[in-house]
Amino acid sequence: MDSIFAPKSSSISTLSSSAFISRFLEASSSRKFSSLTFAGSRPFRYSSFSTTFAMVSNDVSKPKIITGDFGYVLEDVPHFTDYIPGLATCSNPLQDNPAYSVVKQYFVHVDDSVPQKIVAHKDSPRGIHFRRAGPRQKVYFDSDEVHACIVTCGGLCPGLNTVIREIVYSLFHMYGVTRVLGIEVSYCFDLDSNLRLQFRGGGYRGFYARNTIALTPKVVNDIHKRGGTILGTSRGGHDTSKIVDSIQDRGINQVYIIGGDGTQKGASVIFEEIRRRGLKVVVAGIPKTIDNDIPVIDKSFGFDTAVEEAQRAINAAHVEAESVENGIGLVKLMGRYSGFIAMYATLASRDVDCCLIPESPFYLDGEGGLFEYIEKQLKENGHMVIVIAEGAGQELLSESKQSRNQQDASGNKLLQDVGLWISQRIKDYFSRQKTMAINLKYIDPTYMIRAVPSNASDNVYCTLLAQSAVHGAMAGYTGFTSGLVNGRQTYIPFHRIIEKQNNVVITDRMWARLLSSTNQPSFMSDKDVTEEYISEEKKEEGPATQLLDTGNCADGVLGNKEVSSV
Repeated sequence: MDSIFAPKSSSISTLSSSAFISRFLEASSSRKFSSLTFAGSRPFRYSSFSTTFAMVSNDVSKPKIITGDFGYVLEDVPHFTDYIPGLATCSNPLQDNPAYSVVKQYFVHVDDSVPQKIVAHKDSPRGIHFRRAGPRQKVYFDSDEVHACIVTCGGLCPGLNTVIREIVYSLFHMYGVTRVLGIEVSYCFDLDSNLRLQFRGGGYRGFYARNTIALTPKVVNDIHKRGGTILGTSRGGHDTSKIVDSIQDRGINQVYIIGGDGTQKGASVIFEEIRRRGLKVVVAGIPKTIDNDIPVIDKSFGFDTAVEEAQRAINAAHVEAESVENGIGLVKLMGRYSGFIAMYATLASRDVDCCLIPESPFYLDGEGGLFEYIEKQLKENGHMVIVIAEGAGQELLSESKQSRNQQDASGNKLLQDVGLWISQRIKDYFSRQKTMAINLKYIDPTYMIRAVPSNASDNVYCTLLAQSAVHGAMAGYTGFTSGLVNGRQTYIPFHRIIEKQNNVVITDRMWARLLSSTNQPSFMSDKDVTEEYISEEKKEEGPATQLLDTGNCADGVLGNKEVSSV
């Protein structure tokens, strides 16, 4: 039988997880081996589960991989027992909770996992899985021992307060935890004038400001009815040593971090420092991005609300456009690098004639360009509605040298206002043509759609995310993000959430559905489409950690499974 060997100069501590998984899946799919062997290690049977949790010289933990029959790969999350020996366990208090006594098989089996790719061919390997979320029979914390904290970072998003509320409620009512802190905003005041002078905290900065709020069920009872976050938020301000020092000094042993890809990167670094110090402290992430651009997960919380709220702006644009001769309603929606809000809002509205997103290049002048399409629509219908994502067409803008290199505190590029720019370009075009007078109305609801409370769908989703994070923390898992994969709650290692962004794939069915709905041209040449297709093919042929990010089936429900995958 054949075996897979690491190079002689390698060891299990230096072999990358992506290379290992790629070679494992390749060999398992061809059924050519019955054992795996690494230099300096014993072979382990193909038919048995095996685990590697390796450390590299720079003291950053390598991914934790479990392999099994027929190409099964579990990308596991860290656990206290990986680096703290001899920890005691106790029975889960939910066993005595009357609310859960009637639930059949309430506790999740230790070996339960969820496949990342739910659609497979009969001969394909089983592929990558993630550990299923939920309560375990044994926990690694006594209720009185837990001292938790919650922090919100980055931009606002519908559902932030719901997540905060449900973490507090889950800790209190499920596990009897009474000590929960909110890492809150802090201000400087001029005592003489009683005027607020300087914002000092919120987000990661709140750890150094040392301004916290005690969170109890009474405090958070109705916060889900409000937009924003009661804890405040900010970008940047990440100093790992100061943050972990603060956590250690306050005796905090569960840290719940709510934020986007940049925030999750920060959470990953915090976990590594905590692991390096050997602290019994959980770092649990809840992914947040209104743009829905976090990979692996089905969708991010707040996205449904954003799409629903965007309908108001689109409807207003439609009313304005059809009320005048040659009316154009132009709506700019959020979507710095990913056009999910614009795409789904367009499909939900059915009043949109053209949708422009960052992933699909377009041009203005000439045959097949945007101007020609607008003119055609106005002649045929007398009005039209255009939806554009904030990151679309940035390559067409003549950016100033100053704005080209500007970034916010999270490292995001500051974009030009494409809505104002394209509005002016459309007006200039028809002014030059002198064949048709237009009436254009520009609507920018960018910050309105993210400042509202979450809708019913997102409220339920936020509850699942928060409860799953608490269950994982009590069970001793750490360095994970709580996320929905194929409709099941999972624990996802940080590195999978932060390795890349999720984007609309314009060669998938969902974008084709949009083009059919709006009847707009693709604005892409055959060459552009071919290049996009080849690019996606190469992704599928790459390392297994990327291979299975491409989702499952283009006929999935609202979420990232529609496209190649905070």
